This record gives sequence, structure tokens and C-alpha cells, in this order.
Amino acid sequence: MWTIHHTSGIFADDDKRLLAARIADHYEQVGLPRFYVVTLFHETRPEDFYVGGEPTPVGVRIAIDHIARRNPDQETRRRTAQWIKGMLQPYLEQHASLHWEFHVDETSEDLWMINGIVPPPGGSDAEKNWAKQNSASPY
Repeated sequence: MWTIHHTSGIFADDDKRLLAARIADHYEQVGLPRFYVVTLFHETRPEDFYVGGEPTPVGVRIAIDHIARRNPDQETRRRTAQWIKGMLQPYLEQHASLHWEFHVDETSEDLWMINGIVPPPGGSDAEKNWAKQNSASPY
């Protein structure tokens, strides 16, 4: 899940749609079902967006929760961070004086359900079937 908090004017509706699709495309390319990817955009007034205790006129803060997979080592985590940076930069570099940051949490899959169903093990036939159907189903 990508939760994107941003001040107004950062993402047009088309930008949101394109970025959300690019994010889902990436996860699908590494074998995950597209519906595992949820992207939420939260527009925040500059007077409600503070960095270092000061209002930030132009800002983006992104929290990403990875549940289905984990980065096994430091090098993989660095590649993931670079991929995220590269995906975001085209949307963000056009805004002068923008403060932007992101972080990735790797949440325990033991605390995850979709439609009341525990997702199948990563890489299993059941997960591949979910990806093919693009929906959760009993397995």
C-alpha cells in the first residue's frame, strides 16, 4: 500500500492514475497480483503540512507498506529505494522548493487478510492463480 500525502497542485488526476498504474505494473512484473497494490492520494493543505515544526508550502510524504514480500538484504533494500525514487522523480522534480520523502515498512504477513482470506504463500500456485484472476478467492 502506498499512502501519498501531498500539498495541492503536485498531482493532477491524470498523474495519479498514471503513477498508480506504474506502481501496480512494477509489482505485477515481479509476480504479485495487481490487486495487492493499493495507492491512496491524500491532498493536504499547506497549513496542515509541517516539516520540522514549520508549515511546508510544497510537500510530499509517502508511506509504503510491503506485506507480500520482504527485501532480504541491504543491497535489495537499496535497489528498492532507488526504484521508488526513480518512479517518483518525474512527477516531483517539476515543483520548485518541494520537500519530499518516503519510507517503506515491511509488515508481517501474519497480520494480513484480503476479503477475510489469508493470502496464499508467495510464489505458490494459489498466488499465481490469484494473479491470473486478479482477485482473491478461497484456495
